[in-house]
Amino acid sequence: MELDQIRYFLALCEELNVARAAERCDVAPSSLTRAIAALEAEFGGALFHREHANMRLSRLGQKVKPFLEQTDSHVEGARRKADDFVRQQGQSGAKSRSSSRPP
Repeated sequence: MELDQIRYFLALCEELNVARAAERCDVAPSSLTRAIAALEAEFGGALFHREHANMRLSRLGQKVKPFLEQTDSHVEGARRKADDFVRQQGQSGAKSRSSSRPP
């Protein structure tokens, strides 16, 4: 399972339209469809019911959605913490270098 697959799934949950979800994720609809198919293979069932132009979340999709939302949220939180840490290290590194120079 890849993070992009999770994000495509969540976008499709909100849009319930492959073309709109793909546009939102900045990928081709075929790429989004392949990613969803890979998730469905991994989970062992359909995540969406497709009826002509209409889509709706399947029961399996409903069961896994909260966990995938939480995973996405945790990854974003980790990225924010890492960005903050790197930014602070850069600032403190600059301070310590400048303060250690002789007058």
